[in-house]
Amino acid sequence: MHCKGTNISGNFHRNKLKYLAFLCKQMNTNPSHGSYHFGVPSHIFWRTMQSILPHKTKRSQATLDYFKIFIVCLKPTQKSAYLGCLALEGGWNYQVVTVSLVEKRKAKIHYRKKQQLMRLRKQAEKNIKKKTVTEVLEIHGFLV
Repeated sequence: MHCKGTNISGNFHRNKLKYLAFLCKQMNTNPSHGSYHFGVPSHIFWRTMQSILPHKTKRSQATLDYFKIFIVCLKPTQKSAYLGCLALEGGWNYQVVTVSLVEKRKAKIHYRKKQQLMRLRKQAEKNIKKKTVTEVLEIHGFLV
């Protein structure tokens, strides 16, 4: 799943301020013990799911195994923000790289499908018995 396209309800500016406020939080006495800020969209989503579920029990770990994501289309008038844009504002620098890698992956898939179709077409052309036009017309009764 690509989490950079995840919609978050609410205005982008409001969500950006919430995320930047979260980035400022740290533990006073030892910041390395404090809240860990993830910049990658998939890790942001994972941390959100971890905070929702009591992740230390076997039961909740099993629920993460059965976790399903449903795609929902929002109303065009509803304000929303993309998780990828928020991560980009928070310091994630790999959006361009991710987009180029996704395009390469899709191009490879398209090329493989095209090659497979060409192989099937060549095989079908070999399998067809080439009949002359007169034989076909005689079979159907047009030529006596």
